[in-house]
Amino acid sequence: MKPVTPKKSFARKLLATAVCAASLLGAVAAAPAFAQSAEPLKFKWGAPTADYFVLYVAIEQGLFKKAGLDPEFYWFPTGAPLLAGLKSGDIDVFSTGLATVFALGQKIPLTFIGWEVDTSAGEALVVSANSPVKSYRDIAQAKAIGVASGTCAQVAFGLIARKNGISPKSLNVVNLAPPLQANAFKSGAIDAGVGWAPYPQILETQGNRIVSYDDEYGPNGGVCPSLYGARPQFLKEHPEVGQKLVQVRAEALALIEKNPELAVDALAKRLSISKEVARTVIKRVGGANLPTLKQEVTPGTRWSLVDQKAGLAAKLHVAGEILHETGTIPAPLSWEQIRAAIDPSYIENYLKQAR
Repeated sequence: MKPVTPKKSFARKLLATAVCAASLLGAVAAAPAFAQSAEPLKFKWGAPTADYFVLYVAIEQGLFKKAGLDPEFYWFPTGAPLLAGLKSGDIDVFSTGLATVFALGQKIPLTFIGWEVDTSAGEALVVSANSPVKSYRDIAQAKAIGVASGTCAQVAFGLIARKNGISPKSLNVVNLAPPLQANAFKSGAIDAGVGWAPYPQILETQGNRIVSYDDEYGPNGGVCPSLYGARPQFLKEHPEVGQKLVQVRAEALALIEKNPELAVDALAKRLSISKEVARTVIKRVGGANLPTLKQEVTPGTRWSLVDQKAGLAAKLHVAGEILHETGTIPAPLSWEQIRAAIDPSYIENYLKQAR
């Protein structure tokens, strides 16, 4: 056997080094595939049945699974019943309207990540066909008014009363969720009702009349911010979730911009309504009335998460005043309580990375 020359020995060393390097590179390349094959994070998401068409598109298009999330959804007639789940820790993530203020008033810790939809754009006062009520100014002429306690509807009702200079307690109010108002109108149990989309629009197709929308009696476009967020402890345990929720929303918005019918189809399917009603709703709460991610973190917009006493904070503060006046919460929310609950960092970080 011939001895190995230094030159051949050096070549063999190079070959061995190359093999090791190739193995190492292969392991690194395989890492993302391993991460993607991991089980998606399971958690519980509570929400009322409402006009959350961006969320519905995200569900229908499988965007949560794509982001490594596996939410189990629990749907409620209003936002108020999901508060017990948030308080006990059974619900991790939420989408809801002014049940958020109700929760903060009960000292339930929440973190608001961003807007689901500006529900005030589609919320309205509805009256029966033969009602003498022609607008919110005639509210005292209503015999019985359907209003769900601890919700956007109660805040809208309080704003109507405030605008008219009367006490909400001077009117006959029936605690009734918007999904249940249709039968109450039919039976004559109520002749007026306040509710969020799509329920006023459905009632209108049944012969009732929409006489006023929130922007007529509410400040700065109305007061019904529907938000998505989570329990602070859940976000602490899963710090990646907040930004993933923003990512899913951004992808859903992009899909809707390309094909608006996705929103119509998803809303109609999820709420079991006609496509005509779904289109009417989206005309109200979509388009210019749907905040963009950039608008949410820009000072001075009516949806701003970053203004200390304007934008979202101002809407929540007004809502706290109204819910206190109607006896739903023991005291109005302080500015400190409100600011502690709003966290714009998830949207801000997402936009920075997107750039």
